[in-house]
Amino acid sequence: MIFDVFNQEIKEFNNQVSLYIKREDLIHPFISGNKYRKLKYNLIQAQEEGQKALLTFGGAFSNHIAAVAFAGKEYGFKTIGVIRGEELSSKINDNATLSFAQDNGMEFYFETRNEYRNKEEKLYINNLKDLFGDFYLIPEGGTNSLAIRGCEEILTEEDDMFDYICCSVGTGGTIAGLINTSATHQKIIGFPALFGDFLENDISRIAKKDNWELIKEYTFGGYAKTSDKLIEYLNRFYNNTKIPLDPVYTGKMMFGIEDLINKNFFPKGSKVLAIHTGGLQGIKGMNVKLKNKNLQIIKFDG
Repeated sequence: MIFDVFNQEIKEFNNQVSLYIKREDLIHPFISGNKYRKLKYNLIQAQEEGQKALLTFGGAFSNHIAAVAFAGKEYGFKTIGVIRGEELSSKINDNATLSFAQDNGMEFYFETRNEYRNKEEKLYINNLKDLFGDFYLIPEGGTNSLAIRGCEEILTEEDDMFDYICCSVGTGGTIAGLINTSATHQKIIGFPALFGDFLENDISRIAKKDNWELIKEYTFGGYAKTSDKLIEYLNRFYNNTKIPLDPVYTGKMMFGIEDLINKNFFPKGSKVLAIHTGGLQGIKGMNVKLKNKNLQIIKFDG
């Protein structure tokens, strides 16, 4: 079931740039945003193949792990999560994401960080099949050709009014889907959540157009890194709009968009659409870290 998704205007700036946000986070309460889009056709494919189990990969606070666990319970699949970091096996109850996934029936296989790097190797996958039996494999982050197909459905005809489409970037599947279905007059701007020149190559292999660019100045130190400045921005944005943002993906994107608008990156009169890709479940885990460091926490309605 898809819940209400709508474009919400945030503000019009002095240079007459209008900023809107597409509330993909409202698609589903537990499989929200791009995770719903990425899983949609993979779940259909798994059902058509007669598969009974889904296996995937992720870290301690992975939005993808949480979404797969709930989707598996919702659609009748056993779920297996290969989790990066063997030390986490004794910390499930202290981790909101892993606790949620376990409560929804996910079985965990905690892997060393060194071995986890082999997750795409055929021998490693075969070893997992020896352990768990046959399964439908969903890659870390969920990006494959079926995930891109799902993300191609994010933009609709009503979005043709926008000149720029912005999204956060993890594995590249979401931005590839946006690129593939964008209108000829639109430019797609990606805000990576992590460092690495590999993203351009990965996106180029799966995107069908070249009307895009990545802006890398807003990672705030790298994946899952944050700062007082970013937390203050997230809380101010929430106070002004009542829209929660997560500190790993959407928060950095929105910070970057507003900063670029104020620097006149977008031509006068531009209409900019930011895609809210969800990921709000990870805020609980981040807030635990912030509390332990006696730092301000992130406000949200979850």
